Amino acid sequence: MDHEKPAACVLDASTYVGFWILKGLLNRGYTVHAAIQMKETDIVKKIKEMERVEERLSVFSVDILDYHSILVALKGCSALFCCLDCPDGYDDLIVDLEVRGAINVVEACAQTDSMQKIVFTSSLTAAIWRENICSQTDVDERFWSDQDFCRKMKLWYALAKTLSEQAAWALAMDRMLNMVSVNAGLVVGPAVAQQNPCSTVSYLKGAAEMFENGVLAVVDVKFLADVHIRAFEDSSTIGRYFCFNQIVHTEEEAVKLVETLSPLLSSQPKYECQGSEAYAERLRTKKLNKLVEGTA
Repeated sequence: MDHEKPAACVLDASTYVGFWILKGLLNRGYTVHAAIQMKETDIVKKIKEMERVEERLSVFSVDILDYHSILVALKGCSALFCCLDCPDGYDDLIVDLEVRGAINVVEACAQTDSMQKIVFTSSLTAAIWRENICSQTDVDERFWSDQDFCRKMKLWYALAKTLSEQAAWALAMDRMLNMVSVNAGLVVGPAVAQQNPCSTVSYLKGAAEMFENGVLAVVDVKFLADVHIRAFEDSSTIGRYFCFNQIVHTEEEAVKLVETLSPLLSSQPKYECQGSEAYAERLRTKKLNKLVEGTA
């Protein structure tokens, strides 16, 4: 099939995940609108350099609190890859900002006639945090993190991802938009410690508890970007998709993860095994496996 690929918008393309989605779309022949919020970071510089030589790439400056700037970036696009992230880390104020941004982005999609599907980047942390997670044998896409528990434990990253994804889903359903979400594990990949430090550290708040309860999972950014694009291209996709390559469930794997993220993590967290089930893998990826196998 030689027909021209539709235009796709990546917002925020200057995030670590957004940049790799942008690269994946260009490699597949898509026209890409790179919507960026951040000022001059290494990734932003790379995107602007790419724009000078890549005729299928256009860069748009957006403010997620400025609905009209989002509309401009979306004009003519059939897909939106929404990957919001705070470059400076997370606190209770950032949670509200990200939720408001997600609402603005989805509403802008509802006002874009050409829009066919939203692929919303979320996180496993939007599903795994609650009291007594170890009592669950399987944790899959039906699960949501408990908001009160996240607030009590000051898990601001998890709370932001939970509330923003829920807000996006509520509005998408109300506006009858076609949307899927990709709930990513801890993202690893080239230069992740340098290019995505704050989100990485924010994700790992409570890492020891995640490890002990079999829900500390990692995903390679190139695989994650590929899954996002498959989720758009496969018309059968629906709902949420857990996305990870590996569950970290041995101390050897934990040490390797610390080394991978050096120098962000200076030492291995102290893990205490509480019974024979402490290292049991609880996350399930049946939907992801079907997507990847079905579009291979």
